[in-house]
Amino acid sequence: MTTLNTVRHATLLIAALGFTGHAMAQTTVEDAWARATVPGQPATGAFMTLKADADSTLISVQSPAAKDTQIHQSTMKGDVMSMLPVDEVSLPAGEPVVFDANGYHVMLIGLVKQVKEGDAVPLTLKIKNAQGEEETLEVNAVARALNAPGHAHAH
Repeated sequence: MTTLNTVRHATLLIAALGFTGHAMAQTTVEDAWARATVPGQPATGAFMTLKADADSTLISVQSPAAKDTQIHQSTMKGDVMSMLPVDEVSLPAGEPVVFDANGYHVMLIGLVKQVKEGDAVPLTLKIKNAQGEEETLEVNAVARALNAPGHAHAH
């Protein structure tokens, strides 16, 4: 009987270890926020820091707060800043990817109502890892005042 229990425990341990090897990559979101708007303003931005524990890609962002949600990237060419949509954003393993006004950010276009300071703006992020597995993250970006700095703290 003791041998049988030992075999059962060993089998369970091996099974548990096997499952951890196939665990899906995890992505964390820190400091998610959106810029509050004035009445009638049609769009705003959402910002955050993403960190994946394995090479992954942010493939989409959706929000019921806007008719269209896009991932954008701001770039400087000389003294001219341009902002263009991108299809995806690489999330290298273990490296924080900062979404701020000067680089990648989420544009909420066609707002369904004014975003007021303190409002929670729901975002649904879809992330795909190198094995093609998708992860969905539900995030509430808290609206900050119109004059809030581009990113509140250093990383």
